[in-house]
Amino acid sequence: MIRKAARLEKIPPYLFMELRNKINKARAAGVDVISLAIGDPVEPTPAPIVEELARTARDPENHRYPTDEEKGMAALRQELCRWYARRYKATVDPEAETLVLIGSKEGCHHFALAMVNPGDTVLVTDPGYPGYKPSIWFAGAEPYAVPMTAENGFLPDLRGIPSDVARKASAFYLNYPNNPTGAVANRKFLAELVEFAKSYDIALCYDNPYIDVVFDGAEPLSILSIPGASDVAVELNSFSKWFNMTGWRLGMAMGNRTIIAAMSQVKSNTDSGVFNAIQYAGIKALRECGATIGDMLQVYARRRRKVVDTLNALGWKYTPPQGTFYLWVPTLGGKSSAEFAAELFEKAHIVVAPGSAYGRFGEGYVRFSLTVPDHRLDQAMERLRNALG
Repeated sequence: MIRKAARLEKIPPYLFMELRNKINKARAAGVDVISLAIGDPVEPTPAPIVEELARTARDPENHRYPTDEEKGMAALRQELCRWYARRYKATVDPEAETLVLIGSKEGCHHFALAMVNPGDTVLVTDPGYPGYKPSIWFAGAEPYAVPMTAENGFLPDLRGIPSDVARKASAFYLNYPNNPTGAVANRKFLAELVEFAKSYDIALCYDNPYIDVVFDGAEPLSILSIPGASDVAVELNSFSKWFNMTGWRLGMAMGNRTIIAAMSQVKSNTDSGVFNAIQYAGIKALRECGATIGDMLQVYARRRRKVVDTLNALGWKYTPPQGTFYLWVPTLGGKSSAEFAAELFEKAHIVVAPGSAYGRFGEGYVRFSLTVPDHRLDQAMERLRNALG
């Protein structure tokens, strides 16, 4: 009998596919479901980017294998480094320290295959993005959960990691602004993180696609702007949140040249790179569409205020986090995250992500996403008031 690989037995069903299936099933039954569970911007990609894609897609030269397929188009890598220098005060070498990705999610996977050996220990924050652990398991390693709690601002307590665990660890996955909690990291924490990684020879996978989605005076912060970070860290980023390009699958890894070279080796043996026309569109985005980010921040700030006001009117005493377009909301009445998510679905036909799906320390929370049209968010808040008021 044909059997799937044993390694897949460790991999739980992917949260967002489960949520999509639940939503589609309900809608097929005629239920008007409003999903506040998935972080997928609904606003369109800026027109100049779309037009550049259309223009360059018509050129037969771009119908062939992508240019500079191992690391990505040189012009795009150079533009990314200019963007990082201008916007985040981070100096990155486009040749040795930059790799174009088919979205940052593949970077999480390639990092594990490039830097982790079977039997290794890999630190990962809990709660944390569900995609990290499968990449660690595929590499034959074991994740070690590093708790993040409200009492510590949802930052990992680096001093609380047992020294014997830290000595065994080869890598550390984390991201700020943080998915799912919305917490942000400051320069002091990142400097401590870099020193921690150096002291134990740990490679950092710093996943930073929400870098610019910050509020209330928080600083858009690249770990590569921290002195010494390029000795131990690679930063993953994406065009998805900058320019509403989630479906375009265009991202990058930047930082430590040993990690970049290793990831490039994995990638060149896995795929043939990003379609040239999409890379040209990425160059156009970086050169001409930076104002889009400020416009989107205004949209998310308005939606954020609307949800927070509704929650607090219903009995929460909730202060929103400073980052991402998510709200990490404690459940009411001592309910588990699954129970509370089920209650919102049954009573209001609203889908939120249960915190337990992000790890043991996510229990007691649900995650609201602000990536829905304004009129649907208004409807969702009205349903919430009717269900819980």
